[in-house]
Amino acid sequence: MDKLPIKTVMVVMVDHRKEVATKVQQILTGWGCLIKTRLGLHDGVLDNCSDVGLIILELVGEEKQHQELCRKLNLLDGVKAKYISLSFDD
Repeated sequence: MDKLPIKTVMVVMVDHRKEVATKVQQILTGWGCLIKTRLGLHDGVLDNCSDVGLIILELVGEEKQHQELCRKLNLLDGVKAKYISLSFDD
């Protein structure tokens, strides 16, 4: 029987997006080989752009790498990152 897939997703909430976005981007670029899918969301229309953003990442690689990426993001002021691994075995 084939082993069921495990999916790891990280959610990153960014407050004060305009001030911290560059640092978040540097970290994500440095760990880019772990990121299979990235979706960035924020409320904004023209000049009424929200200062809070949400980034959803689908990750590949080892759990220790995911933990380190999460730790580095959480070191930034105004950034909160959490990740979960999902499988049908759970």
